[in-house]
Amino acid sequence: MSLDTISFKKTGYFSSLICDYLTEKPELQAYYNRFPNIDNFKSQIEEKHRSQIVLDSNRKILTSVLNKQYKNVEASDVTLENIKILKESKTFTITTGHQLNLFTGPLYFLYKIVSTINLSNELKQKYPDYNFVPVYWMATEDHDFDEINYFNFKGKKIQWNKASQGAVGELSTDGLNDILQVINGEFGLSRNAETLKQLFENAYVQHNNLTDATRYLANELFKAYGLVIIDGNDKELKRLFVPFIENELVHQTSFNEISKTNSNLSQSYNIQVNPREINLFYLNENLRERIVFEDEVYKVLNTDISWSLSEIQKVLLEHPERFSPNVVMRPLYQEVILPNLCYIGGGGELAYWFQLKSFFEAVKVPFPILLLRNSALIKTKSQSKKLQNLNISKEDIFLKRDAFINKKVREISNIDIDFSEQKNHLKKQFEGLYSLAEQTDKSFLGAVKAQEVKQLKGLETLEKRLLKAQKKVLSDQVSRMTELQNQLFPNSSLQERNTNFSEFYLEYGQSLIPKLIENLKPLNGEFSILTL
Repeated sequence: MSLDTISFKKTGYFSSLICDYLTEKPELQAYYNRFPNIDNFKSQIEEKHRSQIVLDSNRKILTSVLNKQYKNVEASDVTLENIKILKESKTFTITTGHQLNLFTGPLYFLYKIVSTINLSNELKQKYPDYNFVPVYWMATEDHDFDEINYFNFKGKKIQWNKASQGAVGELSTDGLNDILQVINGEFGLSRNAETLKQLFENAYVQHNNLTDATRYLANELFKAYGLVIIDGNDKELKRLFVPFIENELVHQTSFNEISKTNSNLSQSYNIQVNPREINLFYLNENLRERIVFEDEVYKVLNTDISWSLSEIQKVLLEHPERFSPNVVMRPLYQEVILPNLCYIGGGGELAYWFQLKSFFEAVKVPFPILLLRNSALIKTKSQSKKLQNLNISKEDIFLKRDAFINKKVREISNIDIDFSEQKNHLKKQFEGLYSLAEQTDKSFLGAVKAQEVKQLKGLETLEKRLLKAQKKVLSDQVSRMTELQNQLFPNSSLQERNTNFSEFYLEYGQSLIPKLIENLKPLNGEFSILTL
């Protein structure tokens, strides 16, 4: 395997917010705690250690819950040891979170977890007196089934069609045997294909709900690296979060603080999420609906459930598991129950984390270091050779389709189709005409301008027609270049946001994840290009 990199900004696929963060733009510093470099983790450790959030008693509860959740899981010794040492005050977590996508969904599921594992290992080397545990937080309480009920395989959408209500983690896996039959036909008969089929069957046919299926799958893929998988939908864990839920119900601190942050942040960047007055759902069997406060009464939308303040406080104490944080409150829940130092996420995730810092400060919870997960483009050796033969650079391949084709046609054409020089020459000629009109009759300035616009437009039209004609002449080369780009950027999108890991597992088998572990460096701050 060979590794190359390109800056996130040069890919053209990342927002100005993320690019500015990676360059530590001063205007953004108010929205995060510490920038993710290895030395800053020392201060983060000290701050989290001083905090009264992760008490020894809370660590014991966390470990107890994890042991319960792993009761029927064949965990590795290193994972079980990681769960055990979470009791210790010198143990901290590095966390990523993700939805329960069918068969992991897009490739970046793997990249998130690899980033988490590798950062934990780097921190252990730098700070050997402490322990660092990689954690995958399963988004079991999400309810948007349409976002997770499929994965893409070689241009086909393999989709699980099923009625869904409530939290997706509790969703029965009935019907996934039909998906197994589909992939039996799609994956082929190789040894790696049989391994994938067995992995899918063991995960989704042999487990009763989506939470257990996803835990099994992630554990099988990453247990050798000590990954700890947590389901936050647990009564004992939510009991630790009760004071913050009550604060949310009574004072709406998240709404007040995040609204102020959004007002400032929106002056330069797009806002990722807008808070509600109450950022909690009510969770019960086949039910996950928003809690609202209307007419001095707490209500669950689209139901007949309602409470007074004292009544809802009583329900909270007796059944904390029925209160589910939304996207605004979930990060706080995570940081309250885990001894966490760093959250690793994609660009969209970090964008909403930037909105939360003042909220964390208001409720006196340490704000974690935010790290953009590794991103990667995987090429085969054959594709790499084709790129080289076609003289396509790493910068070229990330261009949007039309810009890519136009650039390459201009490069390989035997005629010059770039009229920039002619346009500049024309503009200089009209500068003289403007001067002449100014000295004689200023009423002619408008006519001169109109003529300039007309002639420039004529040149642009001619340039486009010549470029179109040359594309026809070079159609074979254009076809080969666009086919290659289509392979690497399916649906004109980043590979990692579309392609499922199974396509590469069929080729590379059990060596795939070790290769990713070896090559993806979480703190390098650049987009990785891997040739397998």
